[in-house]
Amino acid sequence: MSNGVYLQLLATTTGVLLLSAVLQVWGRSTVRAIGLLVLQGTALAGLVLTVGVHAGEAAAPLVAGLVLVVKALVMPWAMLRSARVIGVTRERSARVKPAIELIGAAALTLLAYAVSGPILGDRTDPATQAVPVGVSLVLLGFWQLLVRGSAITELIGFLMLDNGIATISFLTSGGLSLVVELGATLDVLLVVLILGVLAVRLHAEQGHIDISELRELHD
Repeated sequence: MSNGVYLQLLATTTGVLLLSAVLQVWGRSTVRAIGLLVLQGTALAGLVLTVGVHAGEAAAPLVAGLVLVVKALVMPWAMLRSARVIGVTRERSARVKPAIELIGAAALTLLAYAVSGPILGDRTDPATQAVPVGVSLVLLGFWQLLVRGSAITELIGFLMLDNGIATISFLTSGGLSLVVELGATLDVLLVVLILGVLAVRLHAEQGHIDISELRELHD
């Protein structure tokens, strides 16, 4: 892979990751947010393939295929199925207005780039220079966990946070560890499946999935 193609693919995949994260924060449609998770998982798989092939890792296609299947297909499908069983298509319990959500997302993205500079130091590797994108995903995932009240949309924020951690790990590691990525991805998949089942059970028991209304848990 030539250096020019590598830089272009790196910029494209990280750009899609950041754009999808911002769009996930801005909006109330649950189905749309899950669709953006598919796009984000696909971009992450593309990033893994790009970095791995450029580094000469023979396992890069296998790891990228694993990321694509789990993060772009299985996890979004499990969440969409839970949302359809519950009958939730839009977020109705957000704690702040959409405009404030978008302003917060922009501020956190700027913060990610500001704090990543001193940490990265003088490293000029293109992959390392893209680390602020991963930090942005982590902060935006925390932001969604903070401002949303629905169990489904908070789970989307958790997956965004996990995608950010995976992005940082692939951009900063010298190679791709299939065993580590396999273990981490399957752990997250198990968490998503369990939380999806709990969301369905919560809706059956309480008639809603608004976390903020579970007053009895405060005791």
